[in-house]
Amino acid sequence: MRKWAAFPLKEGDISRQAHADFPEQAIYEREAGRSGFFGPATHFHHRHAPTGWSDWQGPLRPRLFDFNAVNSNNTASPWSVPTLLHNAHCKFRTWRLTDKMSRLARNADGDELLFIHEGSAELYCDYGHLTLRDGDYVVIPRSTMWRLEPSEPMLIVLIEATNDSYQLPEKGLVGNHAIFDPAMLDTPKIDEAFKAQYSEQQWQVEVKRHNEVSVITYPYNPLDAIGWHGDLAVMRINWRDIRPLMSHRYHLPPSAHTTFVAQRFVVCTFVPRPIESDPGALKVPFYHNNDDYDEVLFYHAGDFFSRDNIEKGMVTFHPAGFTHGPHPKAFQAGQEYRKKFTDEVAVMLDTRDAMIAGDAAVATENPDYVNSWKVKP
Repeated sequence: MRKWAAFPLKEGDISRQAHADFPEQAIYEREAGRSGFFGPATHFHHRHAPTGWSDWQGPLRPRLFDFNAVNSNNTASPWSVPTLLHNAHCKFRTWRLTDKMSRLARNADGDELLFIHEGSAELYCDYGHLTLRDGDYVVIPRSTMWRLEPSEPMLIVLIEATNDSYQLPEKGLVGNHAIFDPAMLDTPKIDEAFKAQYSEQQWQVEVKRHNEVSVITYPYNPLDAIGWHGDLAVMRINWRDIRPLMSHRYHLPPSAHTTFVAQRFVVCTFVPRPIESDPGALKVPFYHNNDDYDEVLFYHAGDFFSRDNIEKGMVTFHPAGFTHGPHPKAFQAGQEYRKKFTDEVAVMLDTRDAMIAGDAAVATENPDYVNSWKVKP
């Protein structure tokens, strides 16, 4: 057993509360924290913006990718699309799908999380049938057989929990029904649409294991369940059913917006909410060193209030090891309380292990992103 050394101290001019009521001569706060906002932390008050670098040399830098430009070849198989960001415990991919899948998919490497960025579809799987729309998260347990029949062209984010499973976060003091009520987790139904796809015709299943694909052929459709019972299933929640935690006096950390948890990473969802209204409260994300986690943000919709020139389908990647936070214009707008409500929707992936960018991601990178924190003269 081990535990963090705990010795809260105070030195110099400080605020009485993190993220609020800063000393007049130091409006810039920086949080140095451990364990992804769950561990010990110290808050520094600075005279200059912690992101005010004038030059950057070396590979550790903030990065911006435009995953709209990824060439995924509109393949009917999720196992044919390139891996964009990855480590030993997680894989992040995007998938364009126009036509219905002609084979079933099965991931024997871990649970799969689908986020429907664009389009809609009918999902058929071992557990039954679900109708999907934009904004849906779908958790597919490891080794579940499934396929999609798009109703319109789709762009899907795939996040694999390699050799792991997705679970729900512990909600602590706010109770089990906060953020989203577990009763809102939809599961597939063995309905008429599912029964209509029973077939004695040949079907094939593409099974991915150790990143290699095997093909199993059946002389019938193996999605032929007539019923099931238990507490393991495909589950779906839409971001529109998420009711974010809020505090009018205190800017909550990203961990307050956690949607799914794996052993070595978390998936968070930022959805529209009122901006903090207390005069002394910070109204944009705080500058922080998240020194144990890499941060990946996929922008789904709206105007992301802490960034400039970010469009839907883009991804920012902030590796652990340097301070990051709002762009200068966003910080100034927060100081002036220009916006009273956020309209952004974004999916955040925070990983305990360093993420590696694949060639397909690098091909879409904007190398000038590192300079976007510079104050323009």
